[in-house]
Amino acid sequence: MEFIDLTAFRCPVPMVRVKMALKGLMPGMQLHVLLSDPGSRQDVPAFLKKHGFDVSQTQTPEGHLALVIGRHDPQ
Repeated sequence: MEFIDLTAFRCPVPMVRVKMALKGLMPGMQLHVLLSDPGSRQDVPAFLKKHGFDVSQTQTPEGHLALVIGRHDPQ
């Protein structure tokens, strides 16, 4: 499991950092990401779903979007 806090960054930095982290995400692994920028809160989950990643979203007590990203095991 890898954790990335991107709450200090505005678009497009969170998207770029998530894409870079996904390159090393092996099947069965998870990436946890925190986002605060309104653009990133929309763009990053949409990108992940479009590219077939498993994504669950929650909101933290501080109001940040917390994503848990997974990659399917190959069948």
